[in-house]
Amino acid sequence: MLTAAIISGLGLGSMYALLALGFHITYVVSRTVNFAQGSAMMIGAVLGYSLCVTAGLPWWLAAVLSLALCALYGLIIELFLVRPFHSRGSEAWLMATVAGGILVDNLVLFSFGKEPRQFDVALLHQQLEVLGSNVQALQLLIPLAGAGIALALYLVRRYTRLGKVLEATVQNPRAAQLMGIRVNRVVACAFAVSTVFAGIAGLLIAPLYNVHADMGTLFGLKAFAVAILGGIASANGVFLAGLLFGLAEALITLHFGSAFTQIFTFGLVIFALALRPNGLFGKQTLVKV
Repeated sequence: MLTAAIISGLGLGSMYALLALGFHITYVVSRTVNFAQGSAMMIGAVLGYSLCVTAGLPWWLAAVLSLALCALYGLIIELFLVRPFHSRGSEAWLMATVAGGILVDNLVLFSFGKEPRQFDVALLHQQLEVLGSNVQALQLLIPLAGAGIALALYLVRRYTRLGKVLEATVQNPRAAQLMGIRVNRVVACAFAVSTVFAGIAGLLIAPLYNVHADMGTLFGLKAFAVAILGGIASANGVFLAGLLFGLAEALITLHFGSAFTQIFTFGLVIFALALRPNGLFGKQTLVKV
């Protein structure tokens, strides 16, 4: 039971980490976050189900198309819900992204339906024995996929030209613009990547949970808590915080039951932030005057 709970917690934590990394990317690039991140996860799951189960496409093709549409969703959010307000120095993008996510959730509710649906994939039925416990192969794939994506993000930022452009935009957007970097395009790409991460999380978690229109609401809220807990400006901290949050949630559910899961996990988040306001792995920003 304990082994299965730990594996399940790592899988959940990886999903929270992927969603939270989406918050991290948009924050470091533009000092904004996409509060429709949860709806992007839901879109990934719903599109994957619709294209794979309803339309009968192969799973890999359904996944590619779903992620492409998730990227388009991120571009639309940045162009219409963030850029018009942020360019004028307004904080209204915060409410605009919240409203945009609610709008999309309700559109999917009316088109997809409110009944939860099971996304059945062959990998879900494969059982593996780990330390004497039988676990689903997909539960092992999820943390591996999450760690692989986080590593890829690190390598891109550290060793590629795109990473250098991103770092220049993060450090000084005005200077980057003077050097010929199209900052608006970089910010738009950051939002597209953030929603792709959310879409991947939705596709991976959908076979383990029922697919429905409001599945991303609680996941998005938890992912934002993870981003703050890890120190939203630190990619490594965000990923580690996601794993810790998922493990804590699984162990609390195992020992106390699901009725206490949200109470204890969010209580622990509040306690941790009270001790470390900048997050467990975040650093206080120094402002020169």
